[in-house]
Amino acid sequence: MSFLGIDLGTGSLKAAIVDEEGREQAVSSVAYALDTPHPGWAEIDVRIWWRALVDALAQLPRELRDGVRAIGFSGQMHGVVLVDAAGAAVRPALLWPDSRALDLLDAWPEPQPNPVAPGMAGPLLRWILRHEPQSARRTRWALQPKDWLRVALGGACVTDASDACATALASPAGGWDDALLARLAIPREWFAPLAPSYAAAGTLSERAARELGLRAGIVLATGAADTPCAALGSGLSADGDALLTTGSGGQIVVLANDEPAALRGLHCYRAASDHWYRMAAMQNVGIALERVRGWLSFEWADAYREAFGDPNYLAADGASGVAAPVCASNLTFLPYLTGERTPWLNPQARGGWLGLSLEHTRGAMMRAAFEGVAFSLRAGLDAIRASGASVTALKLAGGGSVDARWRQLLADALDVELYALDCPNAAPRGAAILGALACGHWQTRDLAALAPGATRVAGPRGDAALAARYARFVELYGCVEPWFGGGASERDGQK
Repeated sequence: MSFLGIDLGTGSLKAAIVDEEGREQAVSSVAYALDTPHPGWAEIDVRIWWRALVDALAQLPRELRDGVRAIGFSGQMHGVVLVDAAGAAVRPALLWPDSRALDLLDAWPEPQPNPVAPGMAGPLLRWILRHEPQSARRTRWALQPKDWLRVALGGACVTDASDACATALASPAGGWDDALLARLAIPREWFAPLAPSYAAAGTLSERAARELGLRAGIVLATGAADTPCAALGSGLSADGDALLTTGSGGQIVVLANDEPAALRGLHCYRAASDHWYRMAAMQNVGIALERVRGWLSFEWADAYREAFGDPNYLAADGASGVAAPVCASNLTFLPYLTGERTPWLNPQARGGWLGLSLEHTRGAMMRAAFEGVAFSLRAGLDAIRASGASVTALKLAGGGSVDARWRQLLADALDVELYALDCPNAAPRGAAILGALACGHWQTRDLAALAPGATRVAGPRGDAALAARYARFVELYGCVEPWFGGGASERDGQK
């Protein structure tokens, strides 16, 4: 007996099978690229997601697929998929990095219980109603990405609180805000009813089963957003447990037993279990590093070597490590290529290098990019600390946090102990756990015992020079923010 977890991410789809003890048995991944038909847009044809799912399942051993008893779902947050009454997508899915609705955020005046970004379902649907009335007329449901996938597999048309509360159209508890929908003239009937993330929500259809090489009738869980799924799969189960995930974006999640107070710049959302979580959400992690790598014409191995030096440099001096040979001390990179959420709340923020000279190499520019991304994560963590949470250790998850040199830089920049999870695929594992809960194999009281092992991989070394570069990074952003407009300082000045 086993359980399948599917994580529908921004840049790839992952599938993981776990056994009845919660141990990962197999994992597969298929990458894809989002479309940008106009500057600032971020879309994808849902048929690409379906092909990725078929290919990912084909990579899993047949004997493991035969034993799957339930399927759970994890998905990228905030975007929206419009489907007609037959369940067919009426247009490409709109994704969270999309900024086309930037000028429509006035419908969410401050203060809000959670920050509102243009790539959330609310602003995107407002844009659709204004600019694509033909799409609106064909729409029956406005689904979150993971909900579209479950419905495509034959599941019920429902959603869960962890996704609903992040649409800018619901209360922090996840209930749809009928008054807001009426004020925005967004049809209330577009929105699916809520169910617990771990509830059963239909079964796998015959058609989908044939395409995926699975048995028809498998229980489908409602599922949850990718961040709470990663928290669940990572073993966060107690108040104060903390997790850093690094993928296309980055999130720092701190679990809470009760609803935390609303704090500017931070998100307060529902977890996949019955908890809440406080989150700092940074948009530009892997997405920024990947773009810089492309600009500089690096393969990833070369990017790490040129930015950090010899891959064995950490081992050369024992536990203390040695400094990387490339120094970015007079070069700063702002990674805000798609705007930023925590802590700046500025979708118009942009990035770039400052301090370039003729002496700088591609390696120095790549190193500055790694540092800039680490500093953006530190700015988010500082916001959490300012809210009263004491964070000295973080569990580490996500495909963008494997290299030992990058981990050490994160530990130094964030001033935390980092513990890598023994299960690197936290989000699909969390989704699989939801599937097991949905079919009754586990109960929510069992979650603490399912926590995977974690190994300390890096600790802060008290790098004063790096701390000084971080202070300059924050100062630099404050200096250039007026160029972009729309930031916290500008809004505060208007009050």
